[in-house]
Amino acid sequence: MWYLIYAEDIPNSNEVRSKARPAHIARLKELIAEDRLLLAGPNPNIDSEEPGEAGFSGSAIIAKFNSLEEAKAWAEDDPYWHQGVYQKGTGIVKPFKITAKMNGASF
Repeated sequence: MWYLIYAEDIPNSNEVRSKARPAHIARLKELIAEDRLLLAGPNPNIDSEEPGEAGFSGSAIIAKFNSLEEAKAWAEDDPYWHQGVYQKGTGIVKPFKITAKMNGASF
């Protein structure tokens, strides 16, 4: 099943986010290689795909896992959590049902 993983950044997370990003991206690439990643990306603090010093306010991932427990364990092991990019108490992991997407809908 698909799961939505979302967490909010600490204020002014740019520096710590930059340091943790390579390890975070490596884990996403593993999901891609296993054909388990639907999407992943950060939320810019401003209306721009490249917010520069304005930075990001959080991130969302939609990926396939065997269970909610597995999805939560994967999320909790993310380098962004370990390195303090995400604010404590903001992590959300819950089932996600795709009802429509580009290149095909399943209504």
